[in-house]
Amino acid sequence: MEIPQSWKNQLASEVEKSYFLNLMQCVEKAYASENTNVFPSKELMFNAFEKCTFEATKVIVLGQDPYPTIGHANGLCFSVDALLKKLPKSLINIFKELQEDIKGSILSSGNLEPWAEQGVLLLNSALSVEEGKPGSHAYFGWEYFTDAVIERLSSEKENLVFILWGAHAQSKTRFIDGTKHLILKAPHPSPLAAYRGFFGSKPFSKTNHYLNQHGLTEIQW
Repeated sequence: MEIPQSWKNQLASEVEKSYFLNLMQCVEKAYASENTNVFPSKELMFNAFEKCTFEATKVIVLGQDPYPTIGHANGLCFSVDALLKKLPKSLINIFKELQEDIKGSILSSGNLEPWAEQGVLLLNSALSVEEGKPGSHAYFGWEYFTDAVIERLSSEKENLVFILWGAHAQSKTRFIDGTKHLILKAPHPSPLAAYRGFFGSKPFSKTNHYLNQHGLTEIQW
């Protein structure tokens, strides 16, 4: 349960702040509890940072918190374990939009690691959750940490694509410099909101067009 070195270098002052130390204590206590399950598994908590270094990051997809269902969360937002057969509805809708946006493009499973390995940071606002209780760890201090991650990416890099689905993700816009990055906003892909503008928003092709314009390698979605 440790932040990879490439990110630790960027967030050195952040991880020394009192809120972060308190956050880690809260998380340790939650994982140690015999009365609750916490997802993802402890070793996957910083998986988004493991699979996508700071230097490699080109695209940021922001989720809210991990899936609170056993066998689902793998530390990457919207992503699930490769062996899971019944995909979460939000992920099904993401794949539907992907197929409409970029014809013939589909992953072999719900595990989005192939995206992360190409420079897509699949970041949740909170990196842990209690089983069956969405948002249960959001107030541990995770929001402060992930806000700092977004702000650092925005200030230190150029020509990033921030994909913000839903009101919660879009509240992070204030940490992003829209003059040097592309911000793509749409409703959340959940069944409750997807038909209000998520479908047809074409985030995947828009991302690749922007990357191509700036001489960066497109993502093979």
